[in-house]
Amino acid sequence: MAKILLVEDDLEVCEVVSDWLTDEHYTIDVVNSGSEAIERLRFDKYDVLIFDWQLPDLTGIEICKRFRSKGGNTPVLMLTGKSEITDKETGLDAGADDYLTKPFHPRELSARVRALLRRSGELKQNILTCGDIELDPQGFKVTKGGKEITLLPKEFALLEFFLRHPNQVFSPEALLDRVWSAESEASPDTIRVHITKLRGKIETEGQPSPIKTIHRQGYKWEMPS
Repeated sequence: MAKILLVEDDLEVCEVVSDWLTDEHYTIDVVNSGSEAIERLRFDKYDVLIFDWQLPDLTGIEICKRFRSKGGNTPVLMLTGKSEITDKETGLDAGADDYLTKPFHPRELSARVRALLRRSGELKQNILTCGDIELDPQGFKVTKGGKEITLLPKEFALLEFFLRHPNQVFSPEALLDRVWSAESEASPDTIRVHITKLRGKIETEGQPSPIKTIHRQGYKWEMPS
């Protein structure tokens, strides 16, 4: 599932938003200042960015301007207590894609995140398929040969990532970056364990695994020819 960066200094808002989006199977990184956000954006890749307008150092507007000036094109959702039309214009003109006024219900935030993902092409409404495997991103459901199989959240996220990026090789470090949060203590060994378990749940006896190990490089999902 998609990876989101939340930049917010209100710890209560952080907890509510992070818990809600995590329950919806997103991977969330949370930082509390603009300088931390700039640092994360230098090294990590995200599918949606959520910036609070008022932060202890840099404002969300300044972060957005810097990010866009360096060629960043990830969708940005701005959170703020400012509700005047001129304020919304300022946020959108700075490069934000959407604007949500506080206080808000997490359900509305989630709907706006889904809309941004649809616009960017990261979230597809259709079912992802490969052979007899079908994955429903919205319903958090996987079937094989028409029978539902139970996957843990990270197994599901790995499978979805592979299905969205077939025939591409990813190192364990790249998979950690895209599927796990930056705060996670997961290691390349974690990737190996999860891939072993995922293979055991999706492979067909007597047939080669679609998840290929590429010596000294990583893993790839091989689509049938």
